[in-house]
Amino acid sequence: MVTIPITKRGAEKLKAELHRLKTVDRPAVINAIAEARAQGDLSENAEYDAAKDRQGFIEGRIQEVEGKLSAAQVIDPASLDAGGKVVFGTTVDLQDEESGEQVTYQIVGEDEADLKQGLINVSSPIARALIGKEEGDTAEVQAPGGLRHYEIIGVRYI
Repeated sequence: MVTIPITKRGAEKLKAELHRLKTVDRPAVINAIAEARAQGDLSENAEYDAAKDRQGFIEGRIQEVEGKLSAAQVIDPASLDAGGKVVFGTTVDLQDEESGEQVTYQIVGEDEADLKQGLINVSSPIARALIGKEEGDTAEVQAPGGLRHYEIIGVRYI
């Protein structure tokens, strides 16, 4: 079985979503189905069809989240001792060598990635270019706009 790397924060977020799906969303859709059934003829009942579709989505999402959690390898970045190297969970401060612009990214799992929050997928081109590098190294990233060079100005495990 393949393990999926995920940060501690990402695992907690998935657990919270699973809890909400099972305790709030699932009972709500069951009630909606019961109310739609009470209206009579199911063959022409749009509310019933919509509730059944919603139920299918919720049950599918529950299975998906449970599968991800069962295959998850939870990594707490604060407990890492990678000797200053960029690894999964690392927060990296970068400076674009051409423009001088500074950015900060944390390398996370696929489900946690959110570029607006500075969370990049471990399999993204920039994360792949950074893995294994250290502070002071330069990473070459093949971006859609061409080759970019980033200097690693900080590596943190938070």
